[in-house]
Amino acid sequence: MNFWSWFWLLVWTFFFVAYLIMLFHIFSDLFRDRELGGLGKVAWVVALLVVPLLSALVYLVVRGRGMAERQMERTVGREKARQQAVGGLAVGDTWSPTDELTQAKSLFDNGALTPEEYSQIKARALS
Repeated sequence: MNFWSWFWLLVWTFFFVAYLIMLFHIFSDLFRDRELGGLGKVAWVVALLVVPLLSALVYLVVRGRGMAERQMERTVGREKARQQAVGGLAVGDTWSPTDELTQAKSLFDNGALTPEEYSQIKARALS
């Protein structure tokens, strides 16, 4: 195999992997979209299977902005859920060792923390 054969193999492999990643994003967006009906999803899947490159490009042009907005909504939703699950433990600069001990004590009193976990948090906060 000479240099140019290797080079073009590398280029086409890059484009093929990029295409597969694009298809993965399209399919995940397609099946997570709650506003698009079942018939619309079937039509897009058939189009992606029959004329893959053209329909993928059309999908990105037609639904690309909505794709980005839906991804942003999912990201914000996950962040809000994480903040609720943490219960304010990661608020940033205003968090003090006293706040951490108070939160850990309430979790310990509720049974969410074992005595070992509470003592570890207490030792870390006091150090």
